[in-house]
Amino acid sequence: MENQKNKVLLVEDDTNFGQVLKNYLELNDFVVELARDGILGLAAFRRERFDICLLDVMMPNMDGFTLAEEIRNVDPDVPLFFLSAKSMKDDILTGYKLGADDYITKPFDSDVLLSKIKAVLKRNQELQEKQHAQIEFVVGAYQFNSKLRTLKHGNDSSTLSPKENELLLMLCEYKNDLLPRETALKRIWGSDTYFNGRSMDVYIAKLRKYLKEDSSVEIVNIHGNGFRLVVPE
Repeated sequence: MENQKNKVLLVEDDTNFGQVLKNYLELNDFVVELARDGILGLAAFRRERFDICLLDVMMPNMDGFTLAEEIRNVDPDVPLFFLSAKSMKDDILTGYKLGADDYITKPFDSDVLLSKIKAVLKRNQELQEKQHAQIEFVVGAYQFNSKLRTLKHGNDSSTLSPKENELLLMLCEYKNDLLPRETALKRIWGSDTYFNGRSMDVYIAKLRKYLKEDSSVEIVNIHGNGFRLVVPE
């Protein structure tokens, strides 16, 4: 099964555009399921496993942002792109806050989209396959296992998402030292763009909530440079 094709969920209400993009991706060795609105898209996502989701924003019955929230409730880590004619900054930021890997405004170059899809899928595969010499860390009162993606505090245990896990792992590797923003962005998000930076800030906030029970542990923002996981020795 080493040549198994990646499966794409494409949710697009423009019949002609959706079919053209579906055909293009299939010509490039993807299996594509095309849904015509958000409700049908959500039903398809609940029914099958997809490697990436491409969502239009403005759709009848259920818009792309609402669909993204529902998808994230099912799978918080499946790669997700918004394809939208809405190019206002607030719309783009909303997309990234919902956990999008990219927000691509129409019209766009299909070859560029294809390259971005392949880059995200390659990055995710490398993250899943990557083995680290150290997998267990003590973070103040917490025990962190990066292989199992677990963060334990006393009898409480949380399972981290892959991106939360990778980011906390990098912070632990740089413990009490500066983790440069661009280093984390390039390793986890693939590039250090402004919007990827905003996405990383959301994940930093999530990690701070996980670690809030131990006041001696802190993720410090070093303005303009990166982050520092402060842990008492």
